[in-house]
Amino acid sequence: MRGRSAAAAAALCAALAGCAAGPSLENQGEVTGSPGDSRHLTIGSAGFTESDVLAQMYALLLEQAGYRTRIIAVTNREIYEPALESGQIDVVPEYAATFADWLNAKVNGPEAPTVGSPDLATTMTALRGLAGPRGLTVLDAGEAVDQNAFAVTAAYAAEHRLRTLSDLGAAKLPVRLAAGDECVQRPYCAPGLKETYGIDITAVDPKGVGTTQAKQAVQSGQDQMVLTTTTDATLDAFGLVLLADDKNLQNADHIVPVVNRSRAGGERVTSALDRLNTVLTTADLANMNEQVDNWRRLPEDVARTYLQDRRLVPAR
Repeated sequence: MRGRSAAAAAALCAALAGCAAGPSLENQGEVTGSPGDSRHLTIGSAGFTESDVLAQMYALLLEQAGYRTRIIAVTNREIYEPALESGQIDVVPEYAATFADWLNAKVNGPEAPTVGSPDLATTMTALRGLAGPRGLTVLDAGEAVDQNAFAVTAAYAAEHRLRTLSDLGAAKLPVRLAAGDECVQRPYCAPGLKETYGIDITAVDPKGVGTTQAKQAVQSGQDQMVLTTTTDATLDAFGLVLLADDKNLQNADHIVPVVNRSRAGGERVTSALDRLNTVLTTADLANMNEQVDNWRRLPEDVARTYLQDRRLVPAR
């Protein structure tokens, strides 16, 4: 892993024309100084469909506000977050609770208690408290959220009258869960399903999170439930439906733009990106993911069409 990270870091440095840009954290006077407003902004994508689409929307909104932008894909948070601190990357789309817990582990050690919460306000307070001293500003979250979710077949849900995870727990059905192997220990996965909902998880089938193989296992009846996400656009194709997390087991992973304060912390960037919060929903994200993954449309085209349809950028 270390060799791969080093190679990725070297590639990032090359893409960003060297790694000397930006002061070290110990010398970042900009953390407490006035927010910066660079006219040339680099937007980071984590390299998967949803992140690519969000990065493209950020770029289009910022260009509309008068900035010149470029997008770079860096799939490893261990690499793109330090680049964001140093100003090699200026803006990234992030997930509130996940990023809060990641920064907390970085600052306080991997054994530190988690700070993400099902409550968005609590999560944002923790996240901003961790991000601020690192020279990062977390902009407001909108409605759109991409968090863990659990799906069963529509037929299984109808047979047992299931709409929520509480319904599944009350039904006292044995459930074999298709998920990643880490689900066995993650508090928001198998242990949480048992403790919060009383669901009888008999086994975790390690087929991955929301993978085709995992969904096929539930579709065929080999497993009864699959761990996926709230923006999974392929559920209908497998005859699957989500069960509502009615007791808020999952943390608030709302989409949040995170910016380097010294380069992109000004009001113009904030205003440009905040415009997305007025329209973007979880269902919108799922639909755009489907267009890229199933219809083979380019993320840039999907992002532009969405923003044009909502009159956030002009038609060409």
